Amino acid sequence: MSKKRKAVRIIGIILLVITVFLLTVNIIPPRDNVENNPFIVEKGQLPMIAAHRGGGLCNPENTMLAFREAVKAYNVEIIESDLYLTKDGYLVYNHDDYIDETCNVNGDISLDEVKELCKDETNRHYIKDMTLEELRKYNFGYYFKDKSGERIYKGETDLASKGLQIATIDQLFEEFYQTNPELLFIVEIKDSGERGFEACRILYETLQKYPAYMDRIVIGTFHDEIETEMKSKYPNIMRGAPMGTAAKFIVTQMFKVNIFDNGDFACLQIPTDYDVGITLKLDKETYVRRAHRRNIAVQYWTINDEETMRELIELGCDCIMTDDPLLLKSVLDSYR
Repeated sequence: MSKKRKAVRIIGIILLVITVFLLTVNIIPPRDNVENNPFIVEKGQLPMIAAHRGGGLCNPENTMLAFREAVKAYNVEIIESDLYLTKDGYLVYNHDDYIDETCNVNGDISLDEVKELCKDETNRHYIKDMTLEELRKYNFGYYFKDKSGERIYKGETDLASKGLQIATIDQLFEEFYQTNPELLFIVEIKDSGERGFEACRILYETLQKYPAYMDRIVIGTFHDEIETEMKSKYPNIMRGAPMGTAAKFIVTQMFKVNIFDNGDFACLQIPTDYDVGITLKLDKETYVRRAHRRNIAVQYWTINDEETMRELIELGCDCIMTDDPLLLKSVLDSYR
C-alpha cells in the first residue's frame, strides 16, 4: 500500500471515529439536571413572564407596590429580584448594595445629583450598614417616573400602606402565599463571603415557613463560594447557572459535546448575546432544545422591546425577564 493511500485511510478512520463519537454523545439521552422543573413550559406553550425587579418600568422597582401590580394586574408567573442582608439580619430587595438611587435618603435632590454624589463611594448609603427600621423611613418610589415622565410618588408619605418602603423577603412570601401558591421566584443573593452565607441560611429558614415555595424558587449568585454553599448545605433548592457554568454549557452545546457538561443547575439565565471580544449569539433554538433535553429552563434577560420579545417567543424559550411586564403581557396576548 502506498504512503498516500495509507495516509488517506488513517484520515478516514479518524474522521469515522469522530463522527461515531459525535453521534453517540448526541443520541444518548443526557441525564436530567433536576427531576421536576416548574420553570419549564410545555412544548407549544408561551413563555412565562418574569417581572425583573418587580417590573421597574411600570412601578417603583423592588417595592411591594411593584410586586402586587405584577402579580395581580399583569398576571406574571415569576417575580425576579436581588437580595441583600441588612445590618440587623433581614433580607431585603434592592438591585444595588446601596439605596441612594431608589429613595430619598439624600433629601430633595435630583437623581442626576445623586448619581454625581455617589461617584464617591464613601457618600453611598449601603444596606449592610443600615437596620431595617432605618431603611423603612425612606420612600422607594421617590425617583420613579410614570410613562409621562412625572414623579407621581415623590410626595407620598403613607409609605407602608402604599407599598413604597423597602420590601423584605418575608413580606413578599406572606403577601402571595395564600392567594398565589403557584407563583415562582428568581432570586439572586448579592452578598459575598460570610454575609452571603448568612443570607443563604436566612432564606432557607424563611422558606420553611412557606413550604410550597421551597420547590418554586431558583437561587442565583455571582459568587463561587455562595454557589458552593448552596450546593453543599441546601441541595434541595434549585439553582441558576452562574456565569462560568453557563458559559461551559453553551460551549459544550456549541460543539455538540454535551456529554462533557456536568452542571446540575435548573435554569439557564442568559442574555440574547454576549461579548467576549466577538459577539456570541445566544438566542438560538439549539440551545433551548439542548437545555430542555436536560430538563433545564431557558430564561432570557432583560428584554424591554417588542421585537426581541417576539423573537424569543418564536424561539420557544421558557421565560422572558423584563422591566415592562405590561408590554410583554400585551405581546403574549396577541399570540393567544
